[in-house]
Amino acid sequence: MQNWITDFMEQYGYIGIALIIALENVFPPIPSEIILPFGGFMTTYTSLTLPGVIIAATIGSVLGAVILYGIGLLIDVNRLEKIVERWGHILRIKKEDIHRVDAWFDKYGMWTVLFCRMVPLVRSLISIPAGMSNMKFGLFVLFTTIGTLAWNIILVSVGAALGASWESILHFMDVYSLVVYVLLAIIVVGCIIWWIRRNQTRK
Repeated sequence: MQNWITDFMEQYGYIGIALIIALENVFPPIPSEIILPFGGFMTTYTSLTLPGVIIAATIGSVLGAVILYGIGLLIDVNRLEKIVERWGHILRIKKEDIHRVDAWFDKYGMWTVLFCRMVPLVRSLISIPAGMSNMKFGLFVLFTTIGTLAWNIILVSVGAALGASWESILHFMDVYSLVVYVLLAIIVVGCIIWWIRRNQTRK
């Protein structure tokens, strides 16, 4: 996949970077950890510029995020309620739980969107709950752009600084991703345990 990504970027330049980053947002297994540093490296031997690569990557990221936000709008809380009414007893989920999570996202959603833009995998998927909670579109785009821009500036700049050795950052990003995934797994397990215990105390 790495060769396909780099060949596509070299062939189509800014447009290729924007398109492949948009695809990366919709299809997370495509790693931005390859796209962005290589884009920075490309500024050392092509006519591409550092600001140009960052802007193209940011446009692509926001475009992909908007697509997932739209998917979230289609799902929305009302549809989730209907699912919970039918299957919630199996998962021990109630309507109140959905409304509680929705209220939390209404309160902290913009900051969640901002900081999650720097978390592998989650940086793409966070757009769906933002749409589901009907987060104001303008705020969603604003905080998505800010978080994405920061992520892009860091990785593109590192790629440009490393030059032909840009691939050396991939090991570091693998370690970073692993640490993040482990922390997320711990949080998820902790939430599941808390959820189960809370439901047991209700009986």
